[in-house]
Amino acid sequence: MVLSFLPHPVSSHSSPVTMTKAEVTSSLSSKSSMTGVPGVSEVKSEVEKRAVRKLDINLLPILTVFFFLSFIDRTNIGNAKIAGLEADLGLTDRQYKIVVTALYVPYILSEVPANLILRHVGPRWFLPTILTVWGAITCLQGTVTNFSGLLAARFFLGMVEGPMLPCIVLYLSSFYTRQELSLRIAAFFTSTSLAGAFSGLLAAGLSKMDGVGGKSGWQWIFILEGLLTFVIGFSGYFLIPSTPAEARFLTEEEKEAITAHIERDRPVLLNGGHFHLKEVGRALISPQVVMLNIINFFDGTTIFGLAIFMPTIVNTLGFPPIRSQLLTVGPFAAAFVVTLVISWASDRYKSRTIPLVCSSVLAAIGYIMYLCTNHRFTLYGSLFLTASGVYSIPPVSCAWISNNSEPHYRRATAIASTAVFTNCGGILSTWLFPASEAPKFRNTSIINLVFILLLGLTAVANGLMLHRFNKRKQDPARRQELLAPYFESVKADSESDHSRTEEANKRAWLDLGDKHPDFKYVL
Repeated sequence: MVLSFLPHPVSSHSSPVTMTKAEVTSSLSSKSSMTGVPGVSEVKSEVEKRAVRKLDINLLPILTVFFFLSFIDRTNIGNAKIAGLEADLGLTDRQYKIVVTALYVPYILSEVPANLILRHVGPRWFLPTILTVWGAITCLQGTVTNFSGLLAARFFLGMVEGPMLPCIVLYLSSFYTRQELSLRIAAFFTSTSLAGAFSGLLAAGLSKMDGVGGKSGWQWIFILEGLLTFVIGFSGYFLIPSTPAEARFLTEEEKEAITAHIERDRPVLLNGGHFHLKEVGRALISPQVVMLNIINFFDGTTIFGLAIFMPTIVNTLGFPPIRSQLLTVGPFAAAFVVTLVISWASDRYKSRTIPLVCSSVLAAIGYIMYLCTNHRFTLYGSLFLTASGVYSIPPVSCAWISNNSEPHYRRATAIASTAVFTNCGGILSTWLFPASEAPKFRNTSIINLVFILLLGLTAVANGLMLHRFNKRKQDPARRQELLAPYFESVKADSESDHSRTEEANKRAWLDLGDKHPDFKYVL
């Protein structure tokens, strides 16, 4: 499928449009020159290429570390469980599921508000602050002595961790074009698979500290991983800029080049505008947002099930606890490689639908293998395919929702809403692994298989729907219907035809956003 891009920014060089209805129809049905449009005729200058490389080198590593720590601190309870957490605190299987679920409720509730205030607070201050605070909370998890204390710690951990994923995606969308976004999201999101691998290695080592300082191995997992997060969070204040103009690693020439690079991909007006509650509502009822929310719910169920219960799954196959921690490294390492490849292909071949379908098929094969054998090494081997499939979906789906939602506050809401539905899937996954069904968790595997197949079908349906929307936008009558009201509403006593055209264009872009006939949805 073809990735289409927004034609021209709203400027004095836009196609001339007069005030009469007939002339509006005639002018708007004509094609613009589309000069400088990525994917159409633009070739990046050397300055732009250099600026993008500098963004990659300076921004992506620190954001990757931020999200890496987010995933570790959210899912290390799975490692702590088999290191003695349940036994020491006297938790039942039901209580353990409750404390895991408790994280997701405030996590979900904090995502949309955080994205809406990110611009006002500034990413430079907001992101390091939440990282530092949850590092301290993670440390405190290592001091709890009962179910109630652990429940409270997980609740507040979710409240401050929730904003991280949607805020990073929204933040990156102001530094990169739509065509560049999937691979950049993958660059930080693959840290989740690395986190799964690293967490297993680290937990195996920390478990051997059992008894040191009078603390259990699971307590050291929380304390030391939380301390690492706290230190890196504090350093973040000095490492990330809020906007390209604040990036000290860019020259003035590079700042201008990257700003022009972004504006050619989106009209500058789409990154402006004022907050209004109706933009939140418009985002939530947009068909493409609804479709992506469904996709992310299905994937959230599968991905968090693996992230939290992978050590348990491996352990119930008959491997001892420390070896189980180490054996979780392989599937997560494979997922890291596959996620990068899928996301690179998504950007390189300008497609979102096909990569999502390929990932869902890969995961489905893994689940089928798991269901069709009882050999423990084959069961373990199937986890490589399952993890690779489900982990490679979020970067592409996050890029897809960001690509197709405008203006700014609509995009901010859409990105956060997909994170909300992903974590709703996380809540469901918590209750899909009852201890009584170990080691195969057959019913859970069947549910996950159905979800991953439905995910692929939903991706196809969304791609076809967006293709239809793009075709409708090419209809002159449809363009007239959408745009004429904005030109007719401009006061007749404006200074000139040119100023009326500019004002009408501005109103149309800010109100219609991605529904504007010149906005081409990414397929």
